[in-house]
Amino acid sequence: MKQADLTVLPSTDPLSILRYRDGIYAVDLLTAAICEFDFFSRNTGEGGTLSQICENFGFAPRLADVMLTLFVANGYLVCDDEGGYRNTKTANEHLVKSSPWFLGPYYDSLKDRPVVMDFIQVLKTGKPAVWGGYEDQQDDWHEAMHDEVFAQSFTAAMNCRGLYLGKKLADALEPYLVDQKRVLDVGGGSGIYACALVANHAHLKARVLEQAPIDQIARDQIEQCDLAERIDVVNGDMFERKQWPEDCDVHLFSNVMHDWDVPEIRILLEHSHQSLPAGGLVVVHETFLNSAKTGPLPVAEYSCILAHSTQGRCYSTLEMADFLHEAGFKKIRSFDTAGDRGVVLARKMGD
Repeated sequence: MKQADLTVLPSTDPLSILRYRDGIYAVDLLTAAICEFDFFSRNTGEGGTLSQICENFGFAPRLADVMLTLFVANGYLVCDDEGGYRNTKTANEHLVKSSPWFLGPYYDSLKDRPVVMDFIQVLKTGKPAVWGGYEDQQDDWHEAMHDEVFAQSFTAAMNCRGLYLGKKLADALEPYLVDQKRVLDVGGGSGIYACALVANHAHLKARVLEQAPIDQIARDQIEQCDLAERIDVVNGDMFERKQWPEDCDVHLFSNVMHDWDVPEIRILLEHSHQSLPAGGLVVVHETFLNSAKTGPLPVAEYSCILAHSTQGRCYSTLEMADFLHEAGFKKIRSFDTAGDRGVVLARKMGD
């Protein structure tokens, strides 16, 4: 396959193609809620808060958060000022068993789908299931990435997406990179986003922080992009503070945070704040929910596949801003890029 020019965008927008893949597990989570847990019938009346729903149904909080956000984005639930989730009229008419318009039987034919069965367990335990399409793989996604064959396949999938999203990110960040010199692409996979930033900003250099065997995949990608003189790869664990380089004034987390739960995100941002110089920039590039977590619907749908197969989910711009603030960052702002993605960025200020 011909290597794409990282400084050029395609003439068409692949948004609908990205959305088909990103939202593919949303129907399975809805099916599990209807057919296994009879969620909406049991949630009539005043409903409940996230913690109450977790207690009543035996759900893990991370998965319940993803499910409730999906239902709010679809208009099946509303969340009141006290954090209570109540059925909407649509849910009461079509998703409650006692209603003459109940559509539950329409979903019964889907209840034995493998991902529906996965969600029943993941909702109860909070532990991610095996990545779809790899039935012989016993480990979850995070452990599977230590396997060279799996890592090659998964990284290739993310790399092809990054050719488009990386250029869009590089363009959107232009005003913020004028005075910066070196980017650290944290958990950067193939390094495609580091490549895109460097290719589109002639003054930048970059480093990719990745563990084996992905570090070699990144070196190969950088070589293919003819950027080896401006980008190097550091073998290391991003959760180990001592393995972070300290000569970079931009830290990029591109599609990293959504793979992890809140404690891990806090650790990564603490490491970032400790490693950056004063004036340094941290860039979190993700699919973000809005501050109220009422949508956008495609992001709420994408969160389902993350909740199924990783330890994370999609976060709201407000949640990410709060994480950055807790870590000590200032001048926090957010904006959209492309493909339902966006950026939350912040600065490390001097003493």
